[in-house]
Amino acid sequence: MLIAFNKPYGVLCQFTDRSVPPRPTLAAFGLPPEVYPAGRLDHDSEGLLLLTDDGALAHRITDPRHKLPKTYLVQVEGAPTPAQLAALREGVALRDGTTRPAGVEAIDPPDLWSRDPPVRVRKTVPDAWLRLCIREGRNRQVRRMTAAVGLPTLRLVRVAIGTHALDALAPGAWRLIDDAPDITPRATRSRRIPGA
Repeated sequence: MLIAFNKPYGVLCQFTDRSVPPRPTLAAFGLPPEVYPAGRLDHDSEGLLLLTDDGALAHRITDPRHKLPKTYLVQVEGAPTPAQLAALREGVALRDGTTRPAGVEAIDPPDLWSRDPPVRVRKTVPDAWLRLCIREGRNRQVRRMTAAVGLPTLRLVRVAIGTHALDALAPGAWRLIDDAPDITPRATRSRRIPGA
């Protein structure tokens, strides 16, 4: 079973929370009890989260060897320059090493749902939107990449993982995906190397 879920802002990618007071979790959205997240999305990020009851499928989704593309819409503070976009495309030096090259383009503001709470935008500082595609999954990677090139992230929405897109799924809603076994695009499927 594979489920696409549109994770709202402020929700943890787990079913329980021992914090006092407890924070919102996946338990509030009527998901089947046997599924668990295949990967994660930070509490302050929104959008597509895949959940499954299949350990092998979860491994294919999350294992960096498969280089599964993850696409984000990113609202950043500042007006991106060609040099900043080129730096994101070429790979950004972070504390845990240089990122793989990313696909990135400046886009018009997307037609998204309102966020609660809304993004705090400063009137004296411009903001812009990027479509960013990465093929790795380090902790808070997109936020660290944009900050490293001088474009702090204001809002982060994941819209696709591999062949699966968020489409018109509303925040907090989920749907069952029928073609679960074919998560990895053919062009990015890894081959086993003898002796590896």
